[in-house]
Amino acid sequence: MKIDSFDGKNIHLFGGSSGIGLATAKQLANLGANIFIYARTEHRLKSAALEIENHRQISNQKVVWISVDISIPENVQHVIASTVEKHGTPDILINCAGRAYPEHFEAISYQQFEETMKVNLFGIWNSVQSMLPYMKENGGLIVNTSSVAGHVGIFGYTDYAASKFGIIGLSEALRSELKRYGIGVSILCPPDTETPGFETENLTKPAETKAISQGAGMMEAEQVAKQLIKGMRSGKKMIIPGFDGKVTHYVKRWFPWLLEFIIDRMVLKAQK
Repeated sequence: MKIDSFDGKNIHLFGGSSGIGLATAKQLANLGANIFIYARTEHRLKSAALEIENHRQISNQKVVWISVDISIPENVQHVIASTVEKHGTPDILINCAGRAYPEHFEAISYQQFEETMKVNLFGIWNSVQSMLPYMKENGGLIVNTSSVAGHVGIFGYTDYAASKFGIIGLSEALRSELKRYGIGVSILCPPDTETPGFETENLTKPAETKAISQGAGMMEAEQVAKQLIKGMRSGKKMIIPGFDGKVTHYVKRWFPWLLEFIIDRMVLKAQK
């Protein structure tokens, strides 16, 4: 589904207090949209809202922040119902909330695996399920953020890759179901991106994972946001920012043996 104009649109962003979510919110505010950001930490939300307000085109553009744990379905349902009642029907839902703590599989506890799935995958389930009854009124667009690791299982990212692969499957099934309501579903698959979350990832990365990361390009959150908005305008179903991400996706699809060979060489070199 193509978005011709963002002016006056009600756009809800989960994970909107930092990283790609915040960068996207600021750029969309600059295009005239009403912005609603959701995250857990109130002081980050307040700070993010002030940044977004500085990008408004007119003074009565709405910038609203809502504190919620996206992994708790009843809490998500409550805040969305309340927000829609106060501010009107949503036009676009963007899911950017996520986390990653890379480690060797044996070092990842079941608790970490469960929490990663709850935030990355279940969180999208919760937001879509809560927002959908309202979006069905007028149609709209849902964007779910997966990752390059949603196409390629990367060393050290077993729990993260499981969640990101799941997001792609969920999104493709949703796309088929929601066409009759005029709701499009796009998937954003960014590569490594310079964000606070990426800095956290680097604290636990195994040497092999670091070696793979060094062989790939790094993007700024603002660059990813720009590509996301461009993809939304053109109605792209799969939005992959950056040259390296596109090449990885292409090679994985058509020459999977080659990609596996390249990654295996990086891993072996790091292990030596």
